[in-house]
Amino acid sequence: MAKVKICGVRDEALVHVAAEAGADWIGFNLVPKSPRFIAPHGESVPERLNDLLKVSAEAQLRSVVLVVDPDIAVLKSLTDTVLPDAIQLHGQETPEFVAKLRAAMTKDTEVWKAVGVENRADLEAVARFVSADRLLIDAKPPEGADRTGGHGQAFDWSILRGWAAPKPWMLAGGLTPENVATAIAATGADAVDVSSGVESERGVKDEVLIRSFIAAAKAA
Repeated sequence: MAKVKICGVRDEALVHVAAEAGADWIGFNLVPKSPRFIAPHGESVPERLNDLLKVSAEAQLRSVVLVVDPDIAVLKSLTDTVLPDAIQLHGQETPEFVAKLRAAMTKDTEVWKAVGVENRADLEAVARFVSADRLLIDAKPPEGADRTGGHGQAFDWSILRGWAAPKPWMLAGGLTPENVATAIAATGADAVDVSSGVESERGVKDEVLIRSFIAAAKAA
């Protein structure tokens, strides 16, 4: 039974939906260019984030804050009121930066690193991020993309066959309620991450799809 992260949620009600459906993590996007940015209408990002983190804590759902190439001091200031359970790095962060952030955060907050892959050779870079608490294996973004994730594209899962992951890891990229069971069987992933695959339109999460995805992943 795979663990599930529902990423890019902006609505408090959907936090509770995900929790009730059996999700393990809920993700909040702090990337302004993303259609899933938590404060698209000019709201205060710290206040909006803290509201969402409090709701996830009340729902007993582990929270993940997604950032791209963050300033560590700014990131700590955003999370010093309510601590997230994990920080997910989804940019061009180096192994050295990951180690620095891991040292700066309390042990109650994990540091995750997303790595885009396309072929077996790309997996070699994953082992460099030994300081991360968890790795997220995602598809590489399309050429010319203005952000590093959330494009709804899968990669060739066969490249993960026989791969010895250096740390706990999670599969992402193009997952949907229809293909998540196949993806888990093909890769051996024990945790999966979905965002666009549970949306009725770009950036808008769908309750039915969230429930269907979680049910499919848990039954795989």
